[in-house]
Amino acid sequence: MKAIIDFVRKEFLQFKRDPKMFGLILIAPVIQLTFLGFAANLDVEKVRTIIFDQDRSVTSRNYIERFTSSGYFYIESYVDNYNDVTKEIDNGNALLALVIPNNFEGKINKRESAPVQIILDGSDGNSASIAAGYVQSITSTFSKNIMIDLMHRTGIQTSPAGNLLAEVRVWYNPTLKTRNFMVPGIVGLLLSIVTLILTSLAVVKEKEIGTLEQLVVTPLKPYQIIVGKLIPFTILGFAAVIIILTSMWVIFSIAVKGDILFLFVASFLYILSTLGLGLFVSTISKTQQQAMMIAIFGVMMPMIFLSGFAFPIENMPQVIQYISYIIPLRYFNDIIRGVILKGIGISELWIEAIALLFIGVTILSLSSLRFSRRLE
Repeated sequence: MKAIIDFVRKEFLQFKRDPKMFGLILIAPVIQLTFLGFAANLDVEKVRTIIFDQDRSVTSRNYIERFTSSGYFYIESYVDNYNDVTKEIDNGNALLALVIPNNFEGKINKRESAPVQIILDGSDGNSASIAAGYVQSITSTFSKNIMIDLMHRTGIQTSPAGNLLAEVRVWYNPTLKTRNFMVPGIVGLLLSIVTLILTSLAVVKEKEIGTLEQLVVTPLKPYQIIVGKLIPFTILGFAAVIIILTSMWVIFSIAVKGDILFLFVASFLYILSTLGLGLFVSTISKTQQQAMMIAIFGVMMPMIFLSGFAFPIENMPQVIQYISYIIPLRYFNDIIRGVILKGIGISELWIEAIALLFIGVTILSLSSLRFSRRLE
């Protein structure tokens, strides 16, 4: 045990000689959390719009005013023909074009259906679908108000048909901001960087400068070298989690609602996987450049894509969904978002915790066995 403690002390002394390492571990997560937190926002709060009003009536202006007063639509310009509509959308100057045909007001006054045309730039499907939802809501309200006004003018006191009124209550994220969903997931992303990438780089660096061979000829056993190497990064990983959670609360006002102790236990279980993967990468890499490339493109990127961090797993092909079951970040994201946003704990997330434990122990055991053989 004393040998391991001395080895860990040696590792921290080595970190102390490299101040850039501490900057990378302690400052970089805050910077990355800030940038990713503000950038990872899929909300559509400003829809650039052009108007082609062929009717130019009081009713058409009232309809257009509903768009401007909603706060979501910014009128870029008013055009006079379809060629200008096409030009503005092709140039990317507008996401949406509202075309109001002739006799729009006349048809409404005659109690006829008055169609309008909405042209959307569908190259960004997410923004286009959200903008279309805004348009449908505004148009539905405008149409309903016309019907109510008609009923009052004609003296009809009751609706000709029953109405269905839905009271929508949004739990966990009442404002429906994507940032509140994305930011907690960044915890797992940054924890992977600290533990997976830095572990692989640190071990490969020992190979490059020749100190790993010196360790082999010491009385230290392979398992003592492995444990001594991994403990410092485990401690640094927990330090990164604390820094990230604190920064998340200070910068984005997202506090941990659930059991924070369970959150740290889950973080430890996830660290088992990332340390094991980092150790494995170090065994197949000869240089730090190779380790960096393999860690990022061979491990990190697939984990991010298949973990549900940004893309819903349910929308993936069935084969890819099966593959995602072996991705530890998938389970850690579920735990992180469940504890932080929903305020739940181990009673609801014990299956994810067991999966993390199994995957972590398996990966770390196999990687340690491979690393031990390399040392021998």
